[in-house]
Amino acid sequence: MIRHSLFIAIQDTRFMLREKATLFWLFLMPIVFFYFIGTVTSGFGGGPVGPGSTRLVLEGPPGEGVVGVLLERLEESGFRITRETPTSGSVRTLRIPDDFEQRVTAGQPVVLEYAEASENLQADYDLFRLQRTVYTMLADVMVLEKEESEVSIPQFEEFRNRPRRLSLDVTTAGQDRRIPTGFEQAIPGILVMFTLVVVLTSGASLLIIEREKGLLRRLASAPIPRSQLVLGKWLGRMFLAAIQMAFAMLTGTVLFGMNWGPDLAMILVVLFFWGAFCASFGLLLGSVARTQGQAVGIGVLTANILGALGGCWWPIEITPSWMQSLQKAIPSGWTMDALHQLVSFRAGWSSGLTAVVLLGIGALLLGSLATRAFRYQ
Repeated sequence: MIRHSLFIAIQDTRFMLREKATLFWLFLMPIVFFYFIGTVTSGFGGGPVGPGSTRLVLEGPPGEGVVGVLLERLEESGFRITRETPTSGSVRTLRIPDDFEQRVTAGQPVVLEYAEASENLQADYDLFRLQRTVYTMLADVMVLEKEESEVSIPQFEEFRNRPRRLSLDVTTAGQDRRIPTGFEQAIPGILVMFTLVVVLTSGASLLIIEREKGLLRRLASAPIPRSQLVLGKWLGRMFLAAIQMAFAMLTGTVLFGMNWGPDLAMILVVLFFWGAFCASFGLLLGSVARTQGQAVGIGVLTANILGALGGCWWPIEITPSWMQSLQKAIPSGWTMDALHQLVSFRAGWSSGLTAVVLLGIGALLLGSLATRAFRYQ
């Protein structure tokens, strides 16, 4: 029984891999999307901020006196102060005038010059932290000028140690989670969406081509049970999904340094059931669509809608609450939630079980509908 099904699946896979459009979306476009979306969304969630998390090149006087106070506060805000310009990566430069301390202690205005080589959300966040540090120090200077005749280092220290009349205590409401950003978000998201796109378009189109050319009628006359034929067609789309996911994981790891975390085995299980769902969906679409244009149009539209609402394009954690609730009701959302739990939140292998069960039920349901809808002509 399985021999005939495997033969059909292998032949279908070979035929789909000979199509230029399939190869284009299977091997080239994922890399392009990985790089583009991963770069654009890098640092979207801010990431952890701690001592030395961001390198800042300093140009100006030695770090003594009032300059030393400023540098100390910049380090507390997460900057790592250095005098050497890095040879690679984003360069952030802060230029402090040589007469900075004299002008501050004399109550005269002074201008700091900040330059950032890149333009992205992380750069905006760095600028915000720098401005917050500078304005906090400015506020201290204004208070000291009002209370004291001159501004000096001991006064800075004494003022800093005073009890504050108003303070804000910030704690996390629930589990502390970092929003997935950059390649950590882009690679799983594009992998999930492109698997659905390729299987729905190429997988459904092949079935329509075979029906239009009478190939399925020939198979109907062969001594192969209908159940084996349908299984072979399903396996062919499952093989295509497996190739897409394996290639995406390999390139994501090798080219973009993707870290899949400690639960790789469970990630593979989740992706297996996602591939099974896509294969059933592609088989159903190929059975009900009348033309290749219908199959491609419906496949692309469906994949983009499920990708956007399921959190493939952006972290679902940054969307409105209604979108986060909707994600829990769609298959792409189940898959992305499981991947975030396993890859980004390190919630343990059991966090993917819900997605596996739901995707398994969905694959069986769509597979049953596809078997009923399957026709030879």
